Amino acid sequence: MNTINEIQDELIEDFAFFTDWMEKYEYIIQLGKELPLIDEANKQDQYIIKGCQSKVWLFPELKDGKLFFTADSDAVITKGLVSLMVKVLSGHSPKEIVDNDLYFIEEIGLKEHLSPTRANGLLAMVKQMKLYAIALQTKV
Repeated sequence: MNTINEIQDELIEDFAFFTDWMEKYEYIIQLGKELPLIDEANKQDQYIIKGCQSKVWLFPELKDGKLFFTADSDAVITKGLVSLMVKVLSGHSPKEIVDNDLYFIEEIGLKEHLSPTRANGLLAMVKQMKLYAIALQTKV
């Protein structure tokens, strides 16, 4: 399995193929369709990410010392954004997730091209994933 940084570098390369932001948004929406979907039973309020304008559920599961995420959203772009985060962070140890700097968000230009509410939502996703990792670090 690739490291978090290798996955980030791959995403930066993928996004470099697209010349304009409409294409990049389409790619983000496409990624959302590949998202490992949260089990309906886990679509509970406790798994909703606070700070997102649309509803986003994020479920953490620790398996063999690695943290796996499943998620869903009621908005296509947001679903794509959470899919990006799951793609990068899922399947790594809580320590790796906590210690990692997510530079790809800046590199692919997400910060400048997302509306302020979506950008805040993305930061809320990152924060929540790191909080889960911190909480689960003690269980490894």
